Amino acid sequence: MSRTTLLQTGFDAIYYSGTAKFMESCWGGMGVIFCLHHVRPGGGQQTGFAPNSNLEITPEFLADIISFVKAKGYELLSLSAAVERIRRGYSSNRFAVFTLDDGYKDNLVHAMPVFKAAACPFTVYVAPRIAEGTCELWWRGLEAVVAKTDHLTCKIGEFPFDAATASETAKFAAWRSLAPKLQALPEYEQRQTLRALADRYGIDVDAQCRSVAMTWDEIRTMAADPFATIGAHTLNHYNLRKLAEADTRREIVESGTRVAAEIGKPIRHFAYPYGNKDAAGIREFKLCAEAGYESSVVTRLGTVSADYANHLQALPRIMVSGRFQNLRSIETLMSGVPGRLANGLRSLNVS
Repeated sequence: MSRTTLLQTGFDAIYYSGTAKFMESCWGGMGVIFCLHHVRPGGGQQTGFAPNSNLEITPEFLADIISFVKAKGYELLSLSAAVERIRRGYSSNRFAVFTLDDGYKDNLVHAMPVFKAAACPFTVYVAPRIAEGTCELWWRGLEAVVAKTDHLTCKIGEFPFDAATASETAKFAAWRSLAPKLQALPEYEQRQTLRALADRYGIDVDAQCRSVAMTWDEIRTMAADPFATIGAHTLNHYNLRKLAEADTRREIVESGTRVAAEIGKPIRHFAYPYGNKDAAGIREFKLCAEAGYESSVVTRLGTVSADYANHLQALPRIMVSGRFQNLRSIETLMSGVPGRLANGLRSLNVS
């Protein structure tokens, strides 16, 4: 049984048992912050070898989520408005905030019209090197290499790999072997390794980045819309916990400075790349506070409780995955039950 099937089975058990509805009143907190990446036609519905389909949803499903949270009585807020609610520690209505990471072109073309039609504020976190088309999106680069090859020979760090990759089954097996090894490398070595591998198999990683990223002109177009907020997402989309402190500070501070200079507006909000415990911790929370960000978001699963008033640099989010495009999963996640179970029943997850 695949991990996706196991997770869906768990979500369904929480949903159909009535646990989600019963516990939402105490574990739903003040509200939720959704995390998305790509929004585009067919997103998450690909067949065959598509290991990154979890990062994509359809515009139709986005519209369904917005309608669903409104029907549940949640108030659609901008991130700044939600932060003010959290600071006060009380809200008569639960809120929902929508955020999107990285700054992809489909956010402008396909997601923004959905948000505007629903009068729904949204935040897009931008990494300057992605906007410039010079960032190695290693997960997309590796996918392209595996998809292109019938036999793949490479070395990821100290891990040698040599196997046939012609069939769909073999490609997924290669991905499951190589992706964790590549992600685990030190950040600079990771990017160099990916570039060398992509060059060997004729994949232009810069062209790949440019093909999916918003340009600065497009980001400025988005930033001019009253429903949109632009945040920072480091310069290079590095895992900050794997960097020296000086490099981490630079990624945090200069990304906001650069984005602000490009759009002509101050940058008040930040998102940690990857955002899990292995990518953002106490050091990173402290550096973001020192940089002056009003809030920073992680991907640690959970709803926003009043306890986060003192932890605005570690706000939890609900990941919207292309592999779980059904509203019962969204309702289960919004209940707070999966987040509490993952965090030992605690409301805070900031260590």
